[in-house]
Amino acid sequence: MAKDAKSRRTANLATPTDLGANAAREVAGGLNILLADVVALYFKTKNFHWHVSGPHFRDYHLMLDEQATEIDAMTDVIAERVRKLGCSTIKSVGQIKKLQRVLDNDADYVTPLDMLAELREDNQQLVKHMRILHEVCDEAGDIATASLIENWVDESEKRVWFLFETGRRTEG
Repeated sequence: MAKDAKSRRTANLATPTDLGANAAREVAGGLNILLADVVALYFKTKNFHWHVSGPHFRDYHLMLDEQATEIDAMTDVIAERVRKLGCSTIKSVGQIKKLQRVLDNDADYVTPLDMLAELREDNQQLVKHMRILHEVCDEAGDIATASLIENWVDESEKRVWFLFETGRRTEG
């Protein structure tokens, strides 16, 4: 019985896919890195949501909460797409830390405008990385993942737009 349990723990996931094994691994690898970035961006957005202050507190607090919710909604879809490709996805915070490209911000205080600017830049980088992953999907013939990425790019560009406009300093 112990032998059966061990073989089940080490068994291949072997989810059927019509993409080649190499293509599935390439796309899944890119998705796992994207997932790490999205989780890191989610936590950074929530961090700033929790710690924002100042005269525009309510507006910033609500906007960042909305953005965090939108970012969080991506996580399960990304992980499930990796599984649909027959691959394994992120299993720990340590793995996220190794893969993430979005930098953490553990500063005791960040000005509200610096928060908005930092999140804007992070979302812009996320868009850049998603466009590159879209090219990988195109080469692999993975239209399903490419389609998801197209929607995420649009959502991320909206976040960039809102962060830019909200953080714009008025001239006067």
